[in-house]
Amino acid sequence: MREELTLEDIAVMAESVDLECKAAQGRDSYGELPQDVWKSYCAMANTDGGTILLGVQEKPIGVFKALGITNVEKVRKALWDNLHNRQVVSLNLLSENNVQPVGVDGKTLLRIEVPRARRQQRPVYLGANPFGGTYVRRHESDYLVDDDAVRRMIAEQVEDSRDDRVLKGFEFKDLDMESVTAYRHRFSAVKPGHVWLDLPLREFLESVGAFGRNRDEGYSGLRLAGLLMFGRAEVIRDAVPNYMLDYQERPEAKAEKRWVDRLVPDGTWSGNIYDFYRKVYQKLTADLKVPFQLQEGQRIDDTPVHEALREALVNTLIHADYSGRVSVLVVKRPDMFGFRNPGRMRIPPDIAILGSNSDCRNRRLQTLFQLVGYGDHAGSGLPKIYRNWQGQHWRRPLLYEQTDPEQTLIELRMTSLIPAEALTELESHLGDDFRQLPELGRLALVMAVSEGMVNHARLREISTVHPADITKMLGRLVKDHFLVPDGVGRGMVYSAPWMPRPATREAFSADLVALPVAKITVPELKGQELEGQSQELALKRQELVPKRQELVSTRQVSGLPIWTNRDQISDDEWISLETIALPVKGSGKVPIKTMQDVIRQLCQNRYMGLSLLAELLGRNEEHLRNRHLNKMVNANLLGHAFPRPNDPRQAYTSLPRLGEKELKT
Repeated sequence: MREELTLEDIAVMAESVDLECKAAQGRDSYGELPQDVWKSYCAMANTDGGTILLGVQEKPIGVFKALGITNVEKVRKALWDNLHNRQVVSLNLLSENNVQPVGVDGKTLLRIEVPRARRQQRPVYLGANPFGGTYVRRHESDYLVDDDAVRRMIAEQVEDSRDDRVLKGFEFKDLDMESVTAYRHRFSAVKPGHVWLDLPLREFLESVGAFGRNRDEGYSGLRLAGLLMFGRAEVIRDAVPNYMLDYQERPEAKAEKRWVDRLVPDGTWSGNIYDFYRKVYQKLTADLKVPFQLQEGQRIDDTPVHEALREALVNTLIHADYSGRVSVLVVKRPDMFGFRNPGRMRIPPDIAILGSNSDCRNRRLQTLFQLVGYGDHAGSGLPKIYRNWQGQHWRRPLLYEQTDPEQTLIELRMTSLIPAEALTELESHLGDDFRQLPELGRLALVMAVSEGMVNHARLREISTVHPADITKMLGRLVKDHFLVPDGVGRGMVYSAPWMPRPATREAFSADLVALPVAKITVPELKGQELEGQSQELALKRQELVPKRQELVSTRQVSGLPIWTNRDQISDDEWISLETIALPVKGSGKVPIKTMQDVIRQLCQNRYMGLSLLAELLGRNEEHLRNRHLNKMVNANLLGHAFPRPNDPRQAYTSLPRLGEKELKT
């Protein structure tokens, strides 16, 4: 028996999973597998997985209509045929359970649940070549991956340990001997009487894994792990050009990059990983309060907080992709400690938090740290961090990933989950209106104020309310001007009207992202439950409306549709757009004025995404954006849908002309 859904269920799904809806009607309207489904399949597989619904139209964004598929079996057979055709897609990740018909409003849809590909399976790509055929998912859209990112995926796939490689042309003189000596002293203190302590230096380094032999090619030398751990920064960059370590102590609880103390490889110290760990750990723990404790007559100058910081720092260093485009970054602020490493996690964060699963990117480095008492057994470090931090009754640590550029971050905040100042702020702005809200509504507002924003996923994780009721509550809070929305689909976030609009997240900014946490209730906020809530809110806060309007996205203020996907456009509208584009498409080089006029007509009374414009005009996306669109925006001929020029969701609309201002070549 097929599962029955409602359009409301699809709306909930859009905020809880990465969802792609495709009309999939075909020429005869009986149903056809759309060609661009494979881009979404690959992109979801290479990112975090997601769901594709065939037979649903999303137009405008966030509004769903069930069209249905008359011949579901024909579409399903085409899907399976292509999944097993290596000329179409490189890998089939789906089983029968991942492809099922579902019912909505009496129509039959086809639901495709795409899992996140394992490290050993990525990249998943179109056709026979990963270069030019690999896509990732960003902001509910599919984006082609550049060649460098593909090479990193391939390296992650074939190299279980990225630091195991024996380097050619690197010698003992490339090591910082003071670092090696300090490490050997530490090894002696942790493992007194160990047989390796009597070995000559070269044999000692070989025993701990810093030195090795390439048996296939018959040469010996430093492993990458040994160079990273004990080398000099300028030599390390010969092997790893993007290598960078950065520690910053910031004086305030803000995302700004002003610092009062900083440590980077600047030539005044070795710049290697071992010395960075030793120096940074001292700075992180310099002003921690240590209670007086005795064990077997000896004072213990250690606490669970010390242990959590050690684990976090070691985890950052051993899981870093040192070929990545961002630095290792450690931040100390009065309210938090932050750790960032280049590269996404090799296993999903929610699984890593549970423990007992480990796929370390640099296993030799992990061993080098463990041999001198730093770092825990495989898979137990993160649970220990979470356990020790929660033991202080502080906000649960936040572990999350970013995709452009790829990086993993963990934030250890020294504040309670429900700060008293957040309640005070809400009381001052909303008064009785806040107190009269149901519990879930108050919880959403507390999260929005204390964490800078709130989203559907965050509320699912901290409450036991059904996802559909969360969607309803967020909609009511927006309607009544308690919250301001920004974004679409799973990327939708909500903020308080009087607070700054959530911006692109900087490393360790004041706003947080959703992570699994224990189910909670708001202290001192017991009240009416969402269930059975019948009284409608009739709130009038005219003084907040101007501020809200300043913060609402351009799409909502203007009321214009945003078109970024071919499936959002009817066949008749598409034919009309193709007719407008005829003077440019297939015409080679055209006059600047002709190009401007055609672009402005395509963008009239709507926002048009870059990929659609490029397809209609027959132009390369980067060339079109740099050569024409950016210049037209600067000349006030086009406007942006989103404030950041490089927002992956960016779309363009025509602005009224001021005189006849034109672009010059």
